[in-house]
This record gives sequence, structure tokens and C-alpha cells, in this order.
Amino acid sequence: MKPGYPSLRKRTDAFALLGSAMREAAAGAVAGYAGSFAQLIDSVHLSNPWFTPENVRLALSSLGNALAPEKLDRWLSAYPELNAEHDTATVGVVMAGNIPLTGFHDLLCVLITGNRLQARLSSKDDLLIRAVTQTLTDIEPAFKPFIQLTSDRLMEFDMVIATGSNNTSRYFEYYFRNTPSIIRRNRNSMAIIDGTETDRELALLGDDIFPYFGLGCRNVSKLFVPEGYDVTALPRHWGRYASLLSHYKYAVNLDHNRAVMTVNREPFADGGFILLRKSASLTPPLGVLHYEFYDDPAVPLREAEAHRDALQCVAGHGHLSFGTTQQPELWDYADNIDTVRFVLKINSIL
Repeated sequence: MKPGYPSLRKRTDAFALLGSAMREAAAGAVAGYAGSFAQLIDSVHLSNPWFTPENVRLALSSLGNALAPEKLDRWLSAYPELNAEHDTATVGVVMAGNIPLTGFHDLLCVLITGNRLQARLSSKDDLLIRAVTQTLTDIEPAFKPFIQLTSDRLMEFDMVIATGSNNTSRYFEYYFRNTPSIIRRNRNSMAIIDGTETDRELALLGDDIFPYFGLGCRNVSKLFVPEGYDVTALPRHWGRYASLLSHYKYAVNLDHNRAVMTVNREPFADGGFILLRKSASLTPPLGVLHYEFYDDPAVPLREAEAHRDALQCVAGHGHLSFGTTQQPELWDYADNIDTVRFVLKINSIL
């Protein structure tokens, strides 16, 4: 590890303080380390209309809760080798910008393992990531020489973590073909309804579907429901999300998809602020939720296994609790690839 790099304890304490600042900003605090986040909550939508104050608060709250000291310690206890000295690798991270701070976990994994971060920021989410690194270096100045943020091409890195669409992933695979890498593609999430759910559980399902306008990989985009289930009754449980219609871009997309399905004579249920369409696809257009009937409880499980390379998580009885898909823990790795273990493996061969 390079001289001057903060110790593991200092790194952990710094991220715990960062998490506290995130939680405080999400709760409305404007002083101290929360200040830079507080300013952005109500202004970042001016540069990216999808990053509404509500969605930025949700992202800050979720990450802040995950960075609680006891959770950081639990997470890192799985990697005793972090306490050993090792060479400092330069990890290039190509960040996505589909939801607020979607690149944060990769940033965390690189720095908590004692490595140098070279991050190519998404133009859609540069302000929040810059606020994170500024706050982190205010808390622990020793991090500063080991963080490089850029909007240009990554240069001189030992490994790379790149997140993008299915199309850009093909470019990443070619461009980084000679470099140890994690390449992430589009993913979606699904929920399994068995018919025994309470009204509260169905209401909580809305918290898995609608935050971030459904643009995140942990957003439920597909429902499996028992044969004969009345899917048209579901939107009444999600009425608090009717306010999505006041967002111009969401409303335009919803109207467009309604018109397309109407012209194509595709059957769908119109929930006012969400359209429900029967489809085998995991990836509906914005404002549309797909569903599929099953008569055998094993069917959704087989489908989940068949689409595991495109599936991020599953909500339902026996799976993630309804309402929790947008609250991942530090050990809930994207694509189920242990990022910390991957980075540590690279360290061992440098």
C-alpha cells in the first residue's frame, strides 16, 4: 500500500461519517458535512430532470443507512486479508447515471480496499459523485491523492469495473479485453405474488416498482401472479405514486407507450399512472409494468433461474421482503459479483 494511505480503521471511520452526513442530509440537515448534499437535493434536477429531490433523498438515505458503523464492520469482517499490507492498484471505474449515486458502491469498494480510484463519471450523475468525494476528502484528507475523477477516457489502470447498457457493454468487452474487468449490463428485478399478500405488502411492492421512475436494476419491472389474479386491482394499492404524472418526462413516456399499445391493439390494463401489460419480457418501456400468470409455483422460480444473467433480485414471500429492493446492504453486490474479492485478487497478482 502506498505510504500515506489511511489505515483500514481510518477508512472505515471516514465512510461511516460520510454515511452519517448522507442520512442527515436526507432528513433535512444543512449544516456540517451534510451541507454539500443538502444543496444538491433541491438543485440537481436542473441538470438531470430524472434526479428529483425525492429520488436523491431516497438514494442518500439508502446509502447512509448501509454505511452504519456496525454494517461496515460486518461487511468487512468477511475479508480478513484487508488488514495485510498490499500494493496499491489503480482501479478504473466507468460509472453509469441511470439513478442517483449508482456508481457509489464501486467507489466504496475501491477505496475501502486501499486502492487508487480513477473514475469516469457519467454526465448524468457527476454532481453527486463529486459531492461524495469532496465530503470524503474533507473527512479524511489522506484519501485525496488516491481519487481521480474524469469525464475523459481512463488511462493507465490495473483493472476496470464498467457499468453500462447491453450495447455499451460490448464496447467495454472489446476495449478492456486485455485487462482484468467486471463488465455490467442491463438488469431488472421481478416480484412473485402468491395471492396471500396483505394490503400492506402490496402497498410496499410499490416501493420496489416506482422509485427512480423504474430506471434502476433493483426496480421490479415484472410480476408473476397466480392464474386468475386480478392485476387491474393492483394500482389502487400504489396511489401515492400517482404524483409521477406531474413529472413531464415520465408523463410523456407513459402517454407515448399508451398510444403505441392502443394503435397496435395490444391488450393492457391502464392504472392511470402505470400501464400493466402481459408479457414474458423482463424489460418493459418506461411507465409499463409486465406481468405473467402461473399455475405452478415452480414456474416463477424456473423463470428466475433461466434469466439469472438479466435478473438483479426477486421480491416476494421466501425472497426479499416487499418494499426492500431499493435498500440493498453493502454485501448485496451488483450482478452477484463480489467486487471486494475481485479487487483483492488483483492486488495479490500485482
